[in-house]
Amino acid sequence: MKIQMKVVSFCHYLQGPACTQYLADMGAEVIKIEPLRGAFERHWSGGHSYVNGVSAFMMSANRNKQSLAVDLKQARGREIVLRLIDEADVVIENFRPGVLDRLGLGADTLRRRKPSLIYASASGLGSSGPAASRPGQDLLMQARSGLIAATGGGTDGPSAVGAAVVDQHGGALLAMGILGAYVRRLQTGEGTRVEGSLFAAGIDLQTEALTKYYAVAGRGKVFERDRHVGSWYHDAPYGVYRLRDCHIVLSMNDPVRLADALDSEALRALQGIDRYAERDRYARAVAAELAPRGFAELSAAFDAHAIWHERVQNYDELLADPQARHNEAFREIDVRGGKALLVNHPLRYDGELPAMRCMPFDAGSDSVSILAGLGIEGAELDALVRDGVIGVPGDPGLPGVPKS
Repeated sequence: MKIQMKVVSFCHYLQGPACTQYLADMGAEVIKIEPLRGAFERHWSGGHSYVNGVSAFMMSANRNKQSLAVDLKQARGREIVLRLIDEADVVIENFRPGVLDRLGLGADTLRRRKPSLIYASASGLGSSGPAASRPGQDLLMQARSGLIAATGGGTDGPSAVGAAVVDQHGGALLAMGILGAYVRRLQTGEGTRVEGSLFAAGIDLQTEALTKYYAVAGRGKVFERDRHVGSWYHDAPYGVYRLRDCHIVLSMNDPVRLADALDSEALRALQGIDRYAERDRYARAVAAELAPRGFAELSAAFDAHAIWHERVQNYDELLADPQARHNEAFREIDVRGGKALLVNHPLRYDGELPAMRCMPFDAGSDSVSILAGLGIEGAELDALVRDGVIGVPGDPGLPGVPKS
């Protein structure tokens, strides 16, 4: 008997959509419930990044899902969604605490209706507590979790990470929790309440750094360091350095081999110092040695002496990276005659990447087929669209059709 996880998703922005994309890539049937005019990520895409009117933000985290556009404030809309949930294994939402409760779609209500249901929530700071009602967004949680304070250094001070890493990690953690709950459900028939938050994800990202920090006696100013040093808890030269023609990073390296690779008397004179206690001094000496050198010459010497290093690549260089190409890190798709480049699923299964089955370019792109699966067709479907209960792509004059 074929077993396929069925998911009803009330998710927008990134944390929830990332979670459900991981599940959809792995074969789950995911129905994305959207307002008639579509979820937030359809209408905002940073950097004005659209392909033929389709949001790149939406495409980044909604692969392999079906879209049902429905007005949840109408009783008929809620009844349709409840019928879908009756057939589902999992409900996932990432609204602020209490939003779905007010619509009669909260965890307690749905789990009373269906005790075997897995109900997963992804919030900003958690479902309860003194800050639960505060806005939860990636940059805010980078700040609150200590990640920004721990990043950067020197006179530049704290620095934000250049991508929504907390959102993405939060989505991956929630997918992991759902899969664990699904295994339990298959074994026992019991449902589970799964809860994740951006705040927890931001903290979890730093589990090594935080554990080390709280073990350090006399901590406090450990974040203060030369701008080259990449973390507060590594010995120099760990960090980022400018060359004549690019930037590179140096990872954990033996100071004797590094001095030999650079044939540097200045570094040989420092190879016996405590490179944590005097990390700024050592990092500045390394920076001075590296600044006049070019990457090609330096990389050859570093490889010969087993020095761990990499060139700092921009996004264009990443796209051309032979290893990224070999790994099939990106996938090109057609978007109404245009082209978009997506990041592929990060795992392989028996050597293969998950297939790209579909992309819901429009809110409600699958409304008709989803409702047909519930036996709602013909005049009944027409009435739902006419009355603005269900949205479908097509005639923008119809009340139930998302307006562009």
